[in-house]
Amino acid sequence: MSILLTGSTGFLGHIVLDFLSKNYLVRTIGKNKPSTYQIDLCHPFVLNDSFDCIIHSAGKAHLVPRSQEDARAFWDVNVVGTRNLLKALEAQLPKRFVFISSVAVYGNTSGELLTELNPVLARDPYGQSKIQAEAEVMEWCQRHSVICTILRLPLVYGENPPGNLKAMWQGIRKGYYFNIEGGKARKSMVRAEDVARFILPASEVGGIYHLTDGVHPSFHALSQMMGKAVGRNWIPNMPLWLARLLAFAGDLLGPAFPLNSDKLVKITSDLTFDDSLARAKFGWNPQPVVEPVLGS
Repeated sequence: MSILLTGSTGFLGHIVLDFLSKNYLVRTIGKNKPSTYQIDLCHPFVLNDSFDCIIHSAGKAHLVPRSQEDARAFWDVNVVGTRNLLKALEAQLPKRFVFISSVAVYGNTSGELLTELNPVLARDPYGQSKIQAEAEVMEWCQRHSVICTILRLPLVYGENPPGNLKAMWQGIRKGYYFNIEGGKARKSMVRAEDVARFILPASEVGGIYHLTDGVHPSFHALSQMMGKAVGRNWIPNMPLWLARLLAFAGDLLGPAFPLNSDKLVKITSDLTFDDSLARAKFGWNPQPVVEPVLGS
């Protein structure tokens, strides 16, 4: 089976590439070497080769845009880039298409065990770009009789993670990370290696799936694991009243300040997703990000 993978130099993409290339011929699209096809998805292009399965992992990652240009970049990369890929594939249609999406499409800042049937109501540029890209992938696959699989992923954990997890690692390593209100809030997470294992079996069937580790670790448990890994066995705690004062200051000072009211709500709220559909259909049984402790 021949596979085309976009985003192979990204955090998740390179783990997917490492896993699949052990047993399959995987070609890649990226702006630079060592990609097989050095292509910028934001511009129209032509593909002359055929593939059995497309794994579309390329995209602009979730962050808070600081300008109109930042906000526009989500649309250019995640929507226009997807359109250009789909158009290029029409010359020789694949059998399967897998789109790596995000739970950000729901637009929720809190919730418990949300399912794939929850409405997609995101209003931020990232979430909206993923909603639109999903819709165009599904319509294209239906029109061309291609099996369509969409993976809505939560926080993805692995070696050298990007984004908020990277910032958390750095804060713990340097000693300036604080849990807030004991770090009780739980978030769904999944290991990148488990996502890589799931992709091809799911691509044979199609559908929309959440993938989580089933444990949904708290910030406390996650920070304790990270702290032990870097030799810090004690993670300080910040009381909620102090965090609220700092968040208020952040509201006034702008995005350069590390905390504001929106961030505080996210940090102190549970947000978990139900992966029972993947478990029922495929026997999804991933490794926990943080091993649960008996009695906790």
